[in-house]
Amino acid sequence: MSLEDNQLTPETVNNWDDARKLLRNWRDGNIRMSKETLDLWTSLIAPSINKLGDEKWLVYEQVFLAALDCHVLTIAADCIAALKSQFPDSSRVKKLFGMHYEAIQGYDKAIDIYESILSGDETNAHVRKRIISCLKSQNKVKEYVSELNEYLKLFQADHEAWLELCDAYLNDMDFSKAAFCLEELILMYPHNHVYHQRYADIKYTQGNYDLAKSYYSYSLKLNPNNVRSLYGLLLTTANLKSSQKSKEGVDNAKLNAWAREQLDSKYQTVKADQNLMDSVNNLFQSLSISKAEKA
Repeated sequence: MSLEDNQLTPETVNNWDDARKLLRNWRDGNIRMSKETLDLWTSLIAPSINKLGDEKWLVYEQVFLAALDCHVLTIAADCIAALKSQFPDSSRVKKLFGMHYEAIQGYDKAIDIYESILSGDETNAHVRKRIISCLKSQNKVKEYVSELNEYLKLFQADHEAWLELCDAYLNDMDFSKAAFCLEELILMYPHNHVYHQRYADIKYTQGNYDLAKSYYSYSLKLNPNNVRSLYGLLLTTANLKSSQKSKEGVDNAKLNAWAREQLDSKYQTVKADQNLMDSVNNLFQSLSISKAEKA
């Protein structure tokens, strides 16, 4: 007797019908269980694929993607051939052909296919992302960044694309443009402490310690357990100690001491490692603002 659909797992599949239901559950939940999908395909589904009716085309696509994930290109080729035979003019199938060329590193051919799809639908976000992926895989940095910028002109709310572009600019040490990307992300997600922390990291790198201190502080307000922001606050206040007026110097000293206390408390769990604690204490000492400097 088959289990209920929501109780099925690869280990509890006993027959062809269970395998079909499980594959459908994964599709409906947008779950990529690639190795398990291939196991069900080869052991149960493939020999009786025609029993699925029209659902078999969705299964072919699902198995094709799983085969690419596992780099089993023979199964991928069989699936794409069946789809091509049934849907010769489908842009969806063309996109799968492009992904197949990517898998065998035929990036130029893949891009040609993707661009042919965009000629009929320039707002196809997934295909544009595939082109970006091809350029990145070939380490064509200039073209990759340019394509990302073009993509974001059409899909400005795609936070993953902004993060990708930010990382690209950071790799190129273009900190001003990387900061702009994070400013866009902070506008979209003002309560994300990581975005505030990463923006502060960039401002610290640029030498803008005042602004870095503000964003590290706000990141800690959103998430007091952000250790990177605590270290950032410790570093920024240490760098500001000799260039501030007396009242600001006192405030910075207090922040420096508070950040050190917070970090010190977090290291108490590893107190048994004396060498580590000595290193941490030496670091704190070098970054502390002395009483003489406070005055």
